[in-house]
Amino acid sequence: QVQLVESGGGLAQPGGSLRLSCAASGFTFSSYFMRWYRQAPGKQRELVAGITSGGSTNYEDSAKGRFTISRDNAKKTVYLQMNSLKPEDTAVYYCNTFSGPFNYWGQGTQVFVSS
Repeated sequence: QVQLVESGGGLAQPGGSLRLSCAASGFTFSSYFMRWYRQAPGKQRELVAGITSGGSTNYEDSAKGRFTISRDNAKKTVYLQMNSLKPEDTAVYYCNTFSGPFNYWGQGTQVFVSS
């Protein structure tokens, strides 16, 4: 059974940093593409960053240069390092993977950026 458990959210000041973690289980983590999404209040869920099984990464435009996605296959964990945070980064952040037509989501971790 696929499980994704996010952690690391919280309150940060503008310009600050947070590191999100997503612990995975129930599948061969090293073989799967992993993604971080976020959903702000009243908005649709949007892709933030993705990382292939081989470690290639891609980012949504607003995350480029500020966020870094990485993975540790030995720990079955994917990370999102978020620097230079802005109030508009406030959202619930979700870890995601997929297999064919099936998408798997964690429960999300809240990030709140405010002074």
